[in-house]
Amino acid sequence: MRQLRHRLALVTGLLALPGAALAHHPMGGEVPSTLWHGLASGLAHPVIGPDHLAFLLAIGLVAGLAGWGLARPMLFVLASLAGVAAAWLGLLLPAVEWIVAATVLAAGAALLAGRAVPVAAWMALLAVAGIAHGQAYAAELLGAEATPILGYLIGLAVVQGALVALVAWLARQVPGLAAGPVPRLVGAAVLAVGVFALV
Repeated sequence: MRQLRHRLALVTGLLALPGAALAHHPMGGEVPSTLWHGLASGLAHPVIGPDHLAFLLAIGLVAGLAGWGLARPMLFVLASLAGVAAAWLGLLLPAVEWIVAATVLAAGAALLAGRAVPVAAWMALLAVAGIAHGQAYAAELLGAEATPILGYLIGLAVVQGALVALVAWLARQVPGLAAGPVPRLVGAAVLAVGVFALV
């Protein structure tokens, strides 16, 4: 249990790093110009953005603890791809970064509260969050051609799906995890990232 707390503290520290400025520029701020640039950007973006990463970790943990399987969290992944495509086509949400921060806060608060949240509420959050996070992901793609966009979407789908699936699987491997302090500690860390994103 002590080793688990140390790992959790490390993850919390990494999430709190001031990397938000890098979150939308895995290619150094350049618009991806090839399939491979798009793929690399798509693979990197959710991992180097603390707000996106925190949300994915929270959803993976909830999926594992609630025994959801992968169908429900994949709603977020699919909605994020739709958000990217919509932004690329010029359909932009206003104040998208505020919406992203609000979704991170909501996921963190739900975990921190330690009470069961209705599945319908989680599904609504996943759909809204997916569109908003996707729109934020797309900020670096405006002006890109179709080929790098395709690579970007593939990269996003792979990294987000793999991360959520891995966290869900790990959560299922620890007996009694739901009843212990870890979900609330993760919730507090995710909430802190949401506050940081708002500020």
